[in-house]
Amino acid sequence: MGGENGGATERYTLGVGGRRPPPPPVDDVFRHLSTSGIGGVDGVQAVSDTGPILTVEPVRAEVEMGSITPYESVNGRRYRVRYRKPDRTEAEKRGFTTMREAKLYLSMVTVSKAKGEYIDPALSRVPVSMFADSWLRSKQPPMSKPSYYMTLEQAWKNHVAPVWADREISSIRRSEVQDWVSDLATRKSRTVVIRSLGILAGILDVAIDDRRLASNPARHVRNLPRHGPGKRRVYLTHDQVATLAACSAYPTLVLTLAYCGLRWGEATGLRVRSVNRLRRRFVIEENAVMIAYEIHVGTPKTHERRSVPYPERLAPMIEQACAGKGPEGLLFGDGVNHMRNSGAKGWFANAVRRAQEFDSSIPRVTPHDLRHTAASLAISSGANVKAVQRMLGHASAAMTLDTHADLFDDDLDAVATRLNGQMPLVALPSGPQTRYARPQ
Repeated sequence: MGGENGGATERYTLGVGGRRPPPPPVDDVFRHLSTSGIGGVDGVQAVSDTGPILTVEPVRAEVEMGSITPYESVNGRRYRVRYRKPDRTEAEKRGFTTMREAKLYLSMVTVSKAKGEYIDPALSRVPVSMFADSWLRSKQPPMSKPSYYMTLEQAWKNHVAPVWADREISSIRRSEVQDWVSDLATRKSRTVVIRSLGILAGILDVAIDDRRLASNPARHVRNLPRHGPGKRRVYLTHDQVATLAACSAYPTLVLTLAYCGLRWGEATGLRVRSVNRLRRRFVIEENAVMIAYEIHVGTPKTHERRSVPYPERLAPMIEQACAGKGPEGLLFGDGVNHMRNSGAKGWFANAVRRAQEFDSSIPRVTPHDLRHTAASLAISSGANVKAVQRMLGHASAAMTLDTHADLFDDDLDAVATRLNGQMPLVALPSGPQTRYARPQ
């Protein structure tokens, strides 16, 4: 490494092997050639019994790292680093306040080029919005379910784009992302915060794949909102389910939701061919979801078909629902059009209001609450967790336990009761330090 004072350029070179080594022994550099007539190729000729001998001086590789030049600015002396990019074009970076900072930057550039990890700063001066469309297109159906894509699109427009769309990707710092997450958590739920952060991180991942960014400041954010208590779940009793069905215009659908645990889209997507009347089973293979007032038919939430049994007392009603319809006819409704849940003014909400007039203990419920009711009734009847998982279509039994942990509280009392029945009776010695005596 050489350098000059007085404002001259300092030029740095990286030599393979460090300083120039002493000349090697002649025997190590002579190449014995079996042919003659070759000579004068940047070497010294000699003659032997076998013909000409060509001495070749070992080549010492030397790679230029770059140069550092001081210059005067309004704020005092600064340093400029010049170097060559991997495509051999020149680049520079100005504004270093000390020679040490400039040398460190030049060394980092050199190492990143040698490792193939160099990122051109000019390519990083682009806005986040440049990659947003590409990332969103990668999530469009059939890559994702329409309902899931809609939530991503809304989160991008409402929460991510207003803050980050116009920011250059190279200017984003992890501390800024953390501040944004913390602020968003004060106004939105944990689900919305995590989804919005995931969108920003996914978009920046596209920039990394295009070699425009070295690391993702939206990944590994340390402080995220914690899980809250969640929405209180509503469970109906057998009598309350019967009352609700009796007050409904579609009692068979209400009983199916309450005793089979189907999602709304799974139930309304059932076709006559999906009913195995001999085994009393529903084959769940379609899911009808309404998005922006339009029905989208796709696979179930877990993308896996499953078989769900229905009670024998429900069989005559299912038989009646199938009557007069072909194999492709929809089980519920007119057989052609998917049923819709019209919210507060729809048939289900009206059924709930009428049921509450007969039984004031019936709480306000939604069709999805009947799915929770099905889990409650199944568990109270003695069904094990694995059976409930398969009925509900959860990805794992752990998910069933996490979702319906409150339904298993009574099992703890049952465990204590069973242990009490098997616990041996032992004599306890009297005294201030009473303890169990070892059985003889």
